Amino acid sequence: MGALVTSLGLGLRQLLDGAVLRILLKSLAVSIGVFIIAATGGWFALDALLAWGGLEDTLFTGAGAVRGALSVLLALIGLWLVWRIVAIAVIQFFAEDIVQVIEARHYPQEAGQARELPFAEQARNALAAATRALLVNIVALPIAILLWVTGVGTFALLLVVNAVLLSRELQDMIWLRHRHEERYRSPLNGRQRFVLGGVIAAMMAVPFLAFLAPVTGAASATHLVHRTARQKDNA
Repeated sequence: MGALVTSLGLGLRQLLDGAVLRILLKSLAVSIGVFIIAATGGWFALDALLAWGGLEDTLFTGAGAVRGALSVLLALIGLWLVWRIVAIAVIQFFAEDIVQVIEARHYPQEAGQARELPFAEQARNALAAATRALLVNIVALPIAILLWVTGVGTFALLLVVNAVLLSRELQDMIWLRHRHEERYRSPLNGRQRFVLGGVIAAMMAVPFLAFLAPVTGAASATHLVHRTARQKDNA
């Protein structure tokens, strides 16, 4: 557990690194762009759906305003749920850049043995990660809605679900560069992966930290995987 705490601290400190900060700003630009498109499309889709369902302007005075307010509310709830999926995709898409920077500065020997991922493979990894996250969250959504009345049940369920998802994605982004090496076949144990995924998933639920979480997760995972592999070598 000490290595995990240390790696999380190093990951947060890495945000002050100029190269990592530039990647963070790029990832934020992509995420915000996706959110603007999703929010706009979601609002129009929900507005049309509510109008089709009978909440038309002619139904009663102010029906249009009510429909618009409902559309905004539902779109915001949807975006809150979708953010984790977008973040997981962003993590995978920018993983190569983040891992390269950290390995070059802190783990040069490992960097020299890594393989570079072509753009097509990075895109496939990001799409696969987003698809997994989408399907798992869709399955969990009905239960999350039922747990809404408990106050914390929905948050707890989504936290666990996304901790499990992130535990895989965060390890894989480093493992994919080193999978030809036997020492990286399974560098982290299940508890390490789950706790790391849980911390990053919790950050995603906090408004400001949510924007820092993907890059922090990638940086922390890089440190944790390499430090754990070195510990195994020295054991």
